[in-house]
Amino acid sequence: MTHELSRGLSIVTNGDDVDVSILLITYNHADYISSALDGVLAQRTDRRVEVIVSEDSSTDATRTILARYAERHPQIRMLMSPQNLRSNEVVARAIRAARGRYICLLDGDDYWTDHDKVQRQAEMLDADPALSAVFHNALVDDGEGAPSRRWTPADQKARSDIDDLWNGNPFATCAGMMRREALSELGDWYAGFFPITDWPLYILCAAWGPIAFVDEPIGGYRLHSGGMFSSLPGQEKLDRIEGFYRRMRAVSPPSQQRAARGGASRYFFEWAEVYAERGETAMARDCLWRALRAGGARQLSPRSLLRVTRRVWGSGERR
Repeated sequence: MTHELSRGLSIVTNGDDVDVSILLITYNHADYISSALDGVLAQRTDRRVEVIVSEDSSTDATRTILARYAERHPQIRMLMSPQNLRSNEVVARAIRAARGRYICLLDGDDYWTDHDKVQRQAEMLDADPALSAVFHNALVDDGEGAPSRRWTPADQKARSDIDDLWNGNPFATCAGMMRREALSELGDWYAGFFPITDWPLYILCAAWGPIAFVDEPIGGYRLHSGGMFSSLPGQEKLDRIEGFYRRMRAVSPPSQQRAARGGASRYFFEWAEVYAERGETAMARDCLWRALRAGGARQLSPRSLLRVTRRVWGSGERR
């Protein structure tokens, strides 16, 4: 049975059907986890909602804070690592445990600002059974005042397909809702993609059906030195993403191989163009090599490829 609260989520007992599973993934987020949970618990919805917190053996006060919330809010289920896993298994076990038709992911250092986020996104997925997921925008919070920069560019398509998702990840983790059915092909391979947690999930969703986007901020993405991926330096981040493409191709069906190679080539070529424009010739050359060895260079514009190649090999490094 469910008991509607005057504000916040319905309390879901073990025997109830669940509409939405909110999966909160956390490690060493003592400074932020209360904000994340408060935004979750403040949701106004008539949906049956469960909250699953997957915690990866934090060394700060995160577990103590979580214990206090779990004691006060019986709709929270806890999955605790006995030791730090540092892998996407922390996300995968929460997905396996989810009972809802729909899944929301939220990192413990991010937060929701729209109290109707769950209700609105569930209604969108209900209204269009072809959609695999729906995303709103998020504001980038760097701790330097009121956030104003949007995570997803305003020119993002209203609907994205699998080819679009191979070109890059345009969505903030905190801003979406996915059909659990669209993640049915998630396998053991996913654990090794850490610290890239969300992009493989979105590719799986896009292979199942289109992803909708609404350019309206509903949460905050924190950019800070403790972030698992956003804090990586430029060169290391490029290495991680090149590895991501290589591993993702290895687990993708033959029908997606061409799109995967083309997406990797376009991703690194776009960065080559950016670095060339900045005059950072060494980084532009590095990205151009990555674009070429990805194997999808035939899908690039020959004119653009020639222009950037001449630019980065036709002149010396700018000082």
